[in-house]
Amino acid sequence: MNDQSTEQEIQAKGLIAPRVTPADLQANIVGEYYFTAQDGVQAVLHKQDELTRLTGAHGELALLTFCVLVLRSGFTVTGESACASPENFDDAIGRKIARQNAEQKIWPLMGYELKSRLHG
Repeated sequence: MNDQSTEQEIQAKGLIAPRVTPADLQANIVGEYYFTAQDGVQAVLHKQDELTRLTGAHGELALLTFCVLVLRSGFTVTGESACASPENFDDAIGRKIARQNAEQKIWPLMGYELKSRLHG
């Protein structure tokens, strides 16, 4: 079951109490950034000979995709996606999975914020 199908079920049952919706979650995201572990290493290692040696020995770094989501408050969450087989690596799929994993970290944050507002 995904977020959209859960939302449809909630609406179909007429559950209308305050809650965090998928639309609320998406509206809370003000920035998104993607990079691979290899990109991060390249940014740190400015010397070409070190980079060549590293990527040759650890080409797997190109298979690890990160997503950083910036929320309205300025808080950031991250998600990642690691591909086991280089032959299956697809940048778009890696980004999609990394973003989904980052979004899953937003739910409890927004839920806590809502509960705090309802309590006070």
